[in-house]
Order: sequence, then C-alpha cells, then structure tokens
Amino acid sequence: ADSADKKAEDAIKQKQGNLQRIQNRKQSVRAWPVDKKIEKLGIYSSCKAEESCKCNGWKNPNPQPNPPKPDAPALVSSLDDPCRGCEHRLGDHVSHLEKVGEEELDRLLGIVVDVENLFMCVHKEEDSDTKQVYFYLFKLLRKCILQLSKPEVEGPLGKPPYEKPSIAKGVTNFVLYKFTHLPPKEWQMMYDLAKMFLHCLNHWKLETPSTRKHHMSQEELSAYKVNYTRWLCFCHVPAFCDSLPHFDNTLIFGRTFLKSVFQTMRKQLLDKFKAEKDKMPPEKRTLVLTHFPRFLTLLEEEIYSPNSPIWDPEFTGKTPAHVVAAAQAQAQAQDSSAAAAGLGKKRPVDSDEASDQPEAKRRRSEDDNLDEIVAEIVADIEDSKRNQGSQSMFPEHAPRDEAAKLEEKKGLIEFHCVANSLTEKVPRQTMLWLIALQNVFSHQLPRMPKEYITRLVFDPKHKNLALVKNGKPIGGICFRMFPSQGFSEIVFCAVTSNEQVKGYGTHLMNHLKDFHIRNGIHHFLTFADEFAVGYFKKQGFSKDLKLPKSVYGGYIKDYEGATLMGCELNPKIVYVEFTAVVRRQKEILKKLVERKQAEIRKVHSGLTCFRDGETEIPIENIPGILETGYVPPQNKNSRSEDKVDQETLYNTLKAIMHACKTCQYSWPFLTPVDRKVVPDYYDHIKFPMDFKTMSERLKANYYVNKRLFIADMKRMFTNCKAYNAPDTEYYNCAVNLEKFFLNKLRDHNLVDKL
Repeated sequence: ADSADKKAEDAIKQKQGNLQRIQNRKQSVRAWPVDKKIEKLGIYSSCKAEESCKCNGWKNPNPQPNPPKPDAPALVSSLDDPCRGCEHRLGDHVSHLEKVGEEELDRLLGIVVDVENLFMCVHKEEDSDTKQVYFYLFKLLRKCILQLSKPEVEGPLGKPPYEKPSIAKGVTNFVLYKFTHLPPKEWQMMYDLAKMFLHCLNHWKLETPSTRKHHMSQEELSAYKVNYTRWLCFCHVPAFCDSLPHFDNTLIFGRTFLKSVFQTMRKQLLDKFKAEKDKMPPEKRTLVLTHFPRFLTLLEEEIYSPNSPIWDPEFTGKTPAHVVAAAQAQAQAQDSSAAAAGLGKKRPVDSDEASDQPEAKRRRSEDDNLDEIVAEIVADIEDSKRNQGSQSMFPEHAPRDEAAKLEEKKGLIEFHCVANSLTEKVPRQTMLWLIALQNVFSHQLPRMPKEYITRLVFDPKHKNLALVKNGKPIGGICFRMFPSQGFSEIVFCAVTSNEQVKGYGTHLMNHLKDFHIRNGIHHFLTFADEFAVGYFKKQGFSKDLKLPKSVYGGYIKDYEGATLMGCELNPKIVYVEFTAVVRRQKEILKKLVERKQAEIRKVHSGLTCFRDGETEIPIENIPGILETGYVPPQNKNSRSEDKVDQETLYNTLKAIMHACKTCQYSWPFLTPVDRKVVPDYYDHIKFPMDFKTMSERLKANYYVNKRLFIADMKRMFTNCKAYNAPDTEYYNCAVNLEKFFLNKLRDHNLVDKL
C-alpha cells in the first residue's frame, strides 16, 4: 500500500511539473524576437512557392548541433535562407504570416508548443486507441498553424454536452433528493462529499478501452470507446494543451458515462484513501473512511436504478428547510437595518453645525439628494436579495463571521462577560461557565500548563468573554484590563475543535472589541504563539505596535517563543456590524457608479467649430467633458514637468521595454498569469500587470509620460513579491529584473524622479 501511495504521489508531482514546464516553454517562445518566431512557425508551414512543391515544412540548412553546445551562438535564419528539403526560401513557407500581428503569432507559437508535446505523446503512448487520438489532435493543430485558424474537433464525436442532465446536475439532485430531511450539519457534510466526488471525477484518468475489453460486452465496449475518445479530446488533452477548448467531465457527460466508470473509480478511490489514512487529520479520516463509503453506496443505487428520479431533466428538488429558514432570517435582519447599514453604522460623535454660507447650503442640498438616491439603491438591493430566496443565504465571498451572526440573531449562541470575585457572591451559573472555559482552554492549548490556565481564569483581575451555545461555553477569550494605561492584555483565546471554522472566533473578537470601546479602552496587546499569529493578523493585530513600550512595560510579562502583537480600536466602528456595513457600502458604491455611467454615456453632436476655421479649442468646451468630472486646470499656461516630444518618449520606452522583455529574468512576466494554472492569484492581486499588457498600452499611446510607464512596471514587480515567497524563483526574478529596469532608466536619463 505504501509503495502504491508513493507512486500515486510521484505521478501527481510529475503531472504538475509537466504542466509548469509547458507553461514556462510557452512564455519563453513568446518572448523571442519576431524573426525567430517566424523561423519557428516556418518549420510547421508548407511551401507555397509552387503548387507542385510537396514540402510540408521549412528545414534549416544549418541545423543546430544535437546536443547543442553551451557556448555556441544562437543563429537566426533570414527569409532568404533556402529550405534543406525543397530549396525554396523561408519566405515562401511563411508568406501567409506577412500581415499577421504579434498577438496572433504568439497564439500560433502556443499551438506549436502543444504540437511538439503531442508529438512526444504519440511516440511514448503504447495503447493504440489513445495513440490514434493523439495523432489526430497532432494533425489538427498543425493544420491550424497553416490556416491561421482556431482548433475545433469535428466529426462523429459531436459537440459537448453529450447527455442531459449532466453528472454534476444528477449528483446535485441526488443530495436534494436523499438528504433534505437531515439536520443542517449532516446535510452540509453530504453536500461537501458530493463536491469532493465531482472534483475527483473531473481529475480522474480513465482506463483505456483495451484494458476493459475483457469486462464488457461488445456493445458496451463500443459505447465506452466513443466516450473515452470524447474524454481525451475535450477533457484530458486540453488540460495540458490549452490551445484546445477544455471541458469538465461532470459537465459534458451524464448517467451513461458515470455507469461505465463508477465501479472502478469507487474501488480505486477507497483504496487510495485507505492507503493515505495515516497522513490524514482525524476529521478528514472519519469523513472519507466512514461517511464517504456510505455516500457512494447510496449514489450507486441511484445510478443503476432504472426508476431513479434524479436523472429526470425536469427534476426539481426541495430546498432543505434549514437553508430556507436561514435565508428568511437573514432577509428579515437586513430589512430591519437596511437604512443604517446602507449609510454606514457609526457611533454618535459631536459635530459643529454647518455654516449657512451658500456653499454649505449647496452641499446640504447635494447630500439630501444623495441620501434619497442611496435609500432607493438600498431598496433595490433588498428586493433583489428577497427574489434570490435561499441563494442569498451564503452570498459569494461572504464574511467569515456571517454564519455566527445569523446564529446569534436566532438565539442559538450568546456572549457573556464573566469573572470570579473575592468580595461578592459569584452566581452558580457563572462558576459553571468559568469551569467550562477552563476546560476549553486546557484542551485547545495543550502546551500551556493547566494550573496556569486555572489560576488566570479564576483570577478576579481577569475577565472572560464566553461564547455560549446550548447553555454550554464552546469558546472564549480571557483578558486583563489596564484602564489607567488604556490597553488590555489578551491571555487566552480558543474555540473548541468541533466548532471551529464557523466564524465563531472572528465574531467573538468583534464582541470583545465593542466591549472595550464601551469601556473606553482602545488598545489590545497579546503574546501569540506560532499557531495563533495568523488568526490575530486576520483580526487586525500587527507586530507594529502603536503603544510605546513605556505604556505597557512592567504591566505584562514576556512569553518565551511568542510574538508580541497589538491592535488599535477605532471608537467610531461597531465591529460586530463592520463586515456587513462594508459589504453594503461596496454594493451601494457599485450601484452609484453604474448610475453615473448610465448618465454620462450620452452621444453628443460632433464638433463643427473646425469647419469655421478654428484650429484648437479648450478641452472643457468639448460637449460632455465637464459631465464626466473633468476640472479645467487653474493655470492654462503651465506646462507639465514631463512634457516632452511624444515620438521620442515612445521610442525610449519601447527600447526599455524590449530590453526588459529579452532579459533572462523576464519569463514570469511576459504574459498575464493563467487563472487555470494559478487559480487563487486574482483573489490576492487585484491590479495585475505584465509585459503583454504594457506592450498593448504602449502601442495605444497610453504612456503619455514616464511616470505612467514606471508605475506599471513597479506594480508588476510589487505584485510578484506580494504573491510569491522570498525564497521562490519568481521572487528572485522580480528583484533582478527590477534592478535591470532601474539601470535602463539611468541609461536613458529617466531616473531623476522615481
């Protein structure tokens, strides 16, 4: 089992490495100079000098030595170099590329890389059916290079999708059909298992028809062979040859396909999970070894049952009651606080009355109009949320504490600040909660001495914010307030393991922040161990302390191996409502922008003044310019510090761009980051930049001064350093290419202001 497991891991790593190698190769060839690109495409272009010439590709008369010598100069052929096969010029082979732009050349070069990879697949593949499909796709892509067309698989295979409902729809129907009656927690578990099954199926490698011919009838084998070919052409090969259109297995195939692979896939999946069980955390081990087999057994019954309703195209499952109830509760809660949330919920602050000057009156009038517009937008948003029904329960990119807030509004969880006392009688309920909190902290913080936890939890100087569910604390924060110094020290913070990843920790911290603001304390300090640093960063803590050491020195003691972190509270913010307010404000701003765009997207009549002999007019006289927000400059005679001849600037920036693109460290930045290769990149990088985008901007005369060009280049380097770790090759390329870029700026005397 260990050997099989290791082989599977090696196969996955090899596949990932191959995909990365292919992407790097494509980025590399797209960075070549144009003449080298033409030469490469000529190899795959038939001769057009004479109709009688049958040469199917230009062959270099001076081939590179194999293997190439490291110190040998790279020779680039000219259009007049003869073909070693037909003796016609290279230009006769690539005449169809004369009017092709650089972007199209890059697309064709991507196809060339895929052709070369498929050529290797054809020679390495031993199965005859698979080899035949590889060879068909190989010829298809070569034809696309010659005809400058996009690859499209034609013939008897048909176009996807091939069956309705799809596998994804059928499995979703299965969850609604079988598990609607379950409690929320168990229903969510089955829903997660369904997603895991679909994910596995999308990445599953099918067995070849020759492997299965002894286990199937001739009719079944014939149908399987057709689906296997479709899977190769539309799912498997496009995963590493992105010139071809790619589809997920679960979206284009249906019940017939699932029947043919389910038994084999089930056995291999369960064997794989059993082999990996020792490496799994306990929760996942229980999920895949206990619940997943049961899930597959129930699904198997519906797959092979002739009367199963889940494969009916007209099937409409009943939404679980708890999902509907939660959606209704959320809608009601939002209705009650719509106006406040729409404008931003803040604490009352003292403000002076606005003066009665005309400018102030005009601003008040604009504010009144804005209030009316915002109220109207809020009403529109609420109407759309109600129309979505259960789909609005968990909106896209929902905040971490959304579910916890809903539970609190429904009364499922409560928050209580409790503490021991030596001068007053402590209620029995408080003492029980303190004991329960001591148990939670002891179990979740095993490296902390139990006696130490007990002493601080029951110390009258310390307070505890308890998260109570079903009458029992499931989490809490132990802290000590120093009112004279204006800060509190957080000592312990924990949520019991089976209630984690539900947003309780974030909601607990937000309640603690509001509690301190009400008591006039605006700073937190805590010593976080290596496992807690990430949590505290998400809650707004930082290693950059806002309090001077003289304020907290002597009041808190150091903890060996822990990091001191601090958080400054804003008294104008209600933290338990903060995420909802920001989310609502973003929605309102988006609607305001859409309305403004609709207002300014007007077609104005053309300018007629130039017919009367005018040679120039002020910019503000152009109809529609002022409505866009343009403000005329105060001093119309002032000149920009970067006012230079545009042609000179264009040539200078073009030279710098070319030098940077041909630098050995430029390969990660040549094209935009592929969302398929790095799925989460655009979640972290909101303003991406790359050389391809900059080249397009340069051609469009976007860079009217050097500052815009330098800003884009710096953004590209900053993005790379922000996403990648310092010890990665990508980070190293960003550092070295930035140095190279700065040197080029100095060479062209553009370094005076950076």
